[in-house]
Amino acid sequence: MRVSIGAIFISLALAPMLAGQAPDAAAALKGAIDIHVHGAPDDRPRSVDVIQAAREARDRGMRAIVIKNHYESTAGDAYLARTLVPGIDVFGGIDLNLTVGGINPAAVEHMTKVTGGWGRVVWFPTFDSENQVRSSKEKRPFVSVARNGMLLPAVVEVITLIAKHNLVLATGHSTAAEGLLLLREGRRQGVQRMVVTHAMNAPIEMTVAQMKEAATLGAFIEFVGSTPVGPDAAMRYDRFAAAIKQIGPQFCILSSDLGQATNPRPAEGFGAFLVALQSRGFTAEDIERMSRQNPARLLGLN
Repeated sequence: MRVSIGAIFISLALAPMLAGQAPDAAAALKGAIDIHVHGAPDDRPRSVDVIQAAREARDRGMRAIVIKNHYESTAGDAYLARTLVPGIDVFGGIDLNLTVGGINPAAVEHMTKVTGGWGRVVWFPTFDSENQVRSSKEKRPFVSVARNGMLLPAVVEVITLIAKHNLVLATGHSTAAEGLLLLREGRRQGVQRMVVTHAMNAPIEMTVAQMKEAATLGAFIEFVGSTPVGPDAAMRYDRFAAAIKQIGPQFCILSSDLGQATNPRPAEGFGAFLVALQSRGFTAEDIERMSRQNPARLLGLN
């Protein structure tokens, strides 16, 4: 098996962080659910493929993962992963970027019919969102969710399908204000499962007040660990911890958002994130709530 220099570097960088804490990381991952895992096949290098991601999560005792791809549905990936890696629940979803037709109700409806029915999450636009493209100062087509403070008709139609099929509404890379519009419409239509996609990350950057409002609308607030070995990791985790303490762990979900080729592998990095938050004043019960109970509720797991 070929091992890249980058992978060796990441493992060495994680070693001091997990030294003496490996049992805590292992315990934290038991029964955990990661709702934000990237894996190959994709249009960019990934540290794992979806089968490896599922296998490594299962072997660490995790309960479930959700495979995310910015440009195509992962409902089929979830079916194959479940077939090849028994012993863990794997879910997929669809991200409403340009490659699936943007805000495309037909694509959402099709996802619900893919073998197994494991397509569970609908992310509103991410990399192709109007907010992402404008924030990045790019000159290219984008996908809008609202105009003049009102959701577009196709967005309302997609939310109707989310409610009909009891799917998860994820806000994607919409602005904080747009995300709240999506959640209000979701609540109006009776959507039971909603999450604000990495609310504190650019280009969303929700305030604590906005995250509290999202929670009152019935949404969970997602906090993603990403790489725990970057120069800004400690500061990011401090900010996350401060926000979670104001919002309340009962309204929050922790996930990894890992799978990038230059970052730790998803399960490994997720474990480090859980340990890092526990070291910032959260109890084992808090971590369990945010990494097991809340994501289980989001995905409709008993």
